[in-house]
Formats: sequence, C-alpha cells, structure tokens
Amino acid sequence: MSMCQCGSGQSFDCCCGPLIAGERSAPTAEALMRARYTAFIRGDLGYLDRTLAPEKRAEFDRDEVGESAQEAVAVGLEVRVATGGGEADTEGTLEYIARFKMRGQPHLHHELATFRRRDGEWVYVDGTVSPKTAPRTVTKVGRNEPCTCGSGKKFKVCCGG
Repeated sequence: MSMCQCGSGQSFDCCCGPLIAGERSAPTAEALMRARYTAFIRGDLGYLDRTLAPEKRAEFDRDEVGESAQEAVAVGLEVRVATGGGEADTEGTLEYIARFKMRGQPHLHHELATFRRRDGEWVYVDGTVSPKTAPRTVTKVGRNEPCTCGSGKKFKVCCGG
C-alpha cells in the first residue's frame, strides 16, 4: 500500500486514487487540488485536463506539462488558506505551495487558485502564481534590552551574543 503523494497521510487507494480513476468526485476544492497535485506527479495528464474549467482547456499545453511531470518528484503539498470550496459551496480559492524536486533541485509552485463547481464537479479555473502574502514584521531588539527568549538576561549576552 503506497502513501498518497498529496501528503494527506492516507494510502493512495483511499485518498486521491479513486478521484483520479473517476470512481468518485472530489467533495471539496482542496480534495481536487490534492488529486491534481498527485495526478501531476504520476503523469496523469487526462485527469489534469478533465478537471480544468472548459474555458481553460485550450491553454493546457499537454506536452509541456507532461515533460515537467516526468521530471517531478513529490516533496509535498501545503494548503495555506482555503476560502469557500467546501461540500456545500459553488466556488472557492486555495492558497497552496506545491513542492517538487526536478533534476535533483528543489522547486516550489506557490499559487492562489480559483475553483468552481460545474455540473456538480469541482474544476480548477485559474490561478495567480506567487501571490502576495502579508509581509513579515520583524521587531528589532536592542543589545541592552531583555532577551526575547524570556531568560531575563540582556539580549547581547543571551541570544544576541
């Protein structure tokens, strides 16, 4: 029993396998995204094509995607934020990071993806690659201020030294 490449911790046969095989539909936009990631890793271009919104299918470059899929080794899929996309919804967005190794080099694809239900089935509509996320805020600690770790020592003799 092989583990599913989507990172769910379930076996492929209990997770994305039945979706990719067409035995059942993705219940949520996230389930569809996980199955699309797994299909890409497995080189199942038919599933990727079938789960695209009809207006996007003409843009699907099967040869280019197939070539990338042959080189990709799954590292993991992280869904950061899901808005809508539930079992009772008709549309949703997911911010996700798909990680791969290609030719031995780490690669990531960070996207804000849009999904919708079409005839009861979730489809991938569109995405913005590398969406802007809230900037990190850094608080500068002076050398003579108390250390941020809570030791009670000055920063310069504790973590800042």
